[in-house]
Amino acid sequence: MENKVTTPKIKIRKGDLVKVIAGDSKGQQGKVLSVLVSKGRVLVEGVNLVSKHTKPNAATPNGGIIKKEAALNISNVALVDPKSGEITRVGRKLNADGKLVRFSKKSGEEIK
Repeated sequence: MENKVTTPKIKIRKGDLVKVIAGDSKGQQGKVLSVLVSKGRVLVEGVNLVSKHTKPNAATPNGGIIKKEAALNISNVALVDPKSGEITRVGRKLNADGKLVRFSKKSGEEIK
């Protein structure tokens, strides 16, 4: 018998404004750069910066230490409500056109 591995429906997408709710970067906000669905992680702009040692190459002739974003667990970030600016949960419903859209549970406003 085959075991099916199902991934949960991810409610955060690339381009969303999120706030970190747990971990070292708690309280910081940023835009989602990418979502790693298989690993359940997100990359947020300017959040969870790590130092990466680089060798000299064409892009960086001197090499050295660069600051770079590291992935956060998706459970440690929450979407920021577009209306109020507070964190909110995300729901899904059919809009007037019969399309499934995301909406903010706090304000009820549709998330673009």
